[in-house]
Amino acid sequence: MKTSYSITGLKRWSCKSKELPGVPTIKSLHVYDFDNTLFSSPLPNPQIWSPPTVGMLQTYESLAYGGWWHDASILAATGEGLEIEEPRAWEGSWNETIVQLVELSIQSKDVLTVLLTGRGETNFQDLVKRICNAKKLDFDLVVLKPEVGPTGQRFETTMGFKQEFLRELVFTYKNAEEIRIYEDRPKHVKGFREYFERINKSLLSHPADQPPPSRKPITAEVIHVCELKSALTPESEVDVVQKAISRHNHAITTGGPNPSKSVNKHLKIVEHFSYFGYLINQTDSARLITLIQGQSNGVIDSGEVRLLASSILITPYVPRKDVLKKVGGYGKKVTWQVTGYARFEDRIWAARVAPVTETQIYTQDPTPLVVLAIRKGSRQVDAARIQDWEPVAPEKAFMFETTVGDKVMLKIEESNAPRKHPQKGGRGYEAGEGMHKRKYAQDDSDFGGQAGHGRPGGGRFSQRNAISKANFNNRSSNNNSGNRPRGGGGPAIGGGNRGRGGGGPTGNNAGNRVSMVQAIQRLDQRRCTVAKWLAESGRRRRVAHGRAPRSGTAPRACASGPAASGGGRCAASGSGC
Repeated sequence: MKTSYSITGLKRWSCKSKELPGVPTIKSLHVYDFDNTLFSSPLPNPQIWSPPTVGMLQTYESLAYGGWWHDASILAATGEGLEIEEPRAWEGSWNETIVQLVELSIQSKDVLTVLLTGRGETNFQDLVKRICNAKKLDFDLVVLKPEVGPTGQRFETTMGFKQEFLRELVFTYKNAEEIRIYEDRPKHVKGFREYFERINKSLLSHPADQPPPSRKPITAEVIHVCELKSALTPESEVDVVQKAISRHNHAITTGGPNPSKSVNKHLKIVEHFSYFGYLINQTDSARLITLIQGQSNGVIDSGEVRLLASSILITPYVPRKDVLKKVGGYGKKVTWQVTGYARFEDRIWAARVAPVTETQIYTQDPTPLVVLAIRKGSRQVDAARIQDWEPVAPEKAFMFETTVGDKVMLKIEESNAPRKHPQKGGRGYEAGEGMHKRKYAQDDSDFGGQAGHGRPGGGRFSQRNAISKANFNNRSSNNNSGNRPRGGGGPAIGGGNRGRGGGGPTGNNAGNRVSMVQAIQRLDQRRCTVAKWLAESGRRRRVAHGRAPRSGTAPRACASGPAASGGGRCAASGSGC
């Protein structure tokens, strides 16, 4: 453990060249966090990105040049961008209360004022200094996380880096009687408090037979600042992320710099269907969120709650035609009014709503509602369990307009990732063009059989499933008569060969419904045909090689009816005809 401390050693932590006051003159140390404590740094917008993508963006190893908190271009895009914001000192992006405290700290002669952030020193020191200089905040020390500490330290976490610096700070300015730390992240607040408890305990329990400690215990006050939350404009956010992905892809293609050692291959942004609902615009969403102010018992400020207020759910899957008809189709405008408020088990906050005019509506929940916020680990669907609603004051009975549509979010995935198609009751899908298509052409790859054999690949269960699919796809086709193989190529099973053995619905009768009994009968006929063809092809192969057919391999006639086969079983395969 380090035993000697000096102002010269402390200055090595700072990326700012400024003479520090002498040790005897400083009685108090004031340390300010940067992101969302002092400055409103943009966060990934959960209304734009799917939840897994929000997490991926904030991971250092996600992109070649680092994620959201490691790419200076994202911070530089705050507001209207660096060139516009710097002359006006990023007006509107500051926590003005904390700014006033910083100014008071700077004016105090016996206070050392420090800006401490986990942003990487290499990428951010110039930008952070420009932001602070524009606001005329002259910190004594501006400390960012270095790749290697002044004495060769390696830091695995931001907390580890900050604690190491704070130890250097308090043992260098050993006459300081107190330290104040302003921090927005609850985990860091807790971590700092526990860290100084340990330091003070070690100073008080110092062995009597050893030299006295270099300083007395220090009064440590960690102030939890309500986190500032802001976002880039949707256009700017998508643009800056797309540029980051392009740089990542270029690095992967050319084998160029990959500071984060990202293992991700080429990436792309795709659209991700989330649900179908009455969508709320951002202005009305912000108004609705005010309903939970003063109702959360401090939980909202804990960082464990995600704010929503983005829609009224209709269905969690791509809507059927009957649902579309009930809601009036895409683009239908409906005006609603808040009629109640509820807090469910301190983990879900919701507003009950009703249409202002008499109009036909349809919602997933019996009671139309807007989920305002949810706590981590909770599910929005649990809002349907709310039974007790509180009335709202007249001034809180907001009216707002919604638009019927798909909630489409963006997702980052590997360029060669397979697409998923929307399905009733599914969790959503990713697609590029054709986002709202309801039907998809059947892919030949659904049945991966070998060419010329006309049978699906995989085990017998996948083969049986493929045959079943083909039969139901072709149940109305005029090409199905008898389901006999044509041209010796084997029975046509897949939908890839239209017009051959019922490869897909054709003609005027396509799409007509048949009874379940008829469908089962046709499926059994198909099984009989497959069994006969397999038996016949096996006999031909043995004859071609000069060998006599095995006993029992010759094709046998399929019974023409239930009575002929004894209970409707096929003589060749044992299946029903």
